[in-house]
Amino acid sequence: MAKSPDMCRFYGASGEEITSIGADVNRATEPQMPQQRKPNDLGRSLISLAMDTTLIAVVELSLSSWLVAGIVPGVERQPLKKLKTDENALLALLNRWRDEAVRSGHKISRIAVAFEAGRDGFWLARWLKARDIEAHVIHASSIAVSREHRRAKTDRLDTELMKRAFVGWLRGERDHCKTASVPSLWEEDAKRPSRERESLVGEQSRLINRMKATLIRLGIRGFNPKLRHAEQRLETLRTPEGEPIPPNTLAELKRDMQRRRSSAIRSRASSRTVLNVWRGHPTLSHMPWCACWHASPVSASRPPTCLCTSCCCGTCAIAGRLRATEG
Repeated sequence: MAKSPDMCRFYGASGEEITSIGADVNRATEPQMPQQRKPNDLGRSLISLAMDTTLIAVVELSLSSWLVAGIVPGVERQPLKKLKTDENALLALLNRWRDEAVRSGHKISRIAVAFEAGRDGFWLARWLKARDIEAHVIHASSIAVSREHRRAKTDRLDTELMKRAFVGWLRGERDHCKTASVPSLWEEDAKRPSRERESLVGEQSRLINRMKATLIRLGIRGFNPKLRHAEQRLETLRTPEGEPIPPNTLAELKRDMQRRRSSAIRSRASSRTVLNVWRGHPTLSHMPWCACWHASPVSASRPPTCLCTSCCCGTCAIAGRLRATEG
């Protein structure tokens, strides 16, 4: 039986409204999963803050002195103290501020100290944690600063900005600042070989670019300074005028080639060290690639590439597979 126009429902020509209504019904009937907290959420503190029992201090580190600013419960003033670069003096200052809070009737159960990441690394945070003091390392770029072209920048103003950002972080609010995970001494030392290799590879690139620029300045193109016998071939190169390379420039190129060769040897040694570190790691030791392995960013179907086939073919599984395939 045909329905009258008044009894029909119209949801549009393509039925989008039907789909959206069905999706809304399903979404409403599905059980809502509780949101889980990230285990390493360093953008905010997951511990509740009790201002009456927490001593807060921030440290502006420099090469010759430290400037310490604090918030002491029961003390109206905002203490600010300049110290020498001495961790024991910092500990004595924190204990003195805690005694002042206790005399004012506030028992301190938590001491939170923060400083910006920089030249000093993480040794101070580890030293404070070993003495039951909560220490945090703040990313310097995560603290909001004034964008005015000309603004005053002193250690005192930096400590005020850091203190406000750190208090907001302790309250559990986001977007105040971000902290870094404090590694152990051995975890920090395990990063050194790979960073050394990265620095050496960059040094080689700079030397090669400088040698090419020197040759192009003389009108010589198409010469590869990375070849094995490149240093001997320098004697045979001629400029477009038919002249050999001038003696001072020739000596400079030879010194650069020797530096590049020395840097390449150290880079291969650091690659072996990185491989040994990976072997000793409980999680990464079962992986078949070495530290020089990288995946192609263009296509995931491409085979993995080993960048150190010239230095660790005997230990790199990928290099061994490639060598077996070629044979």
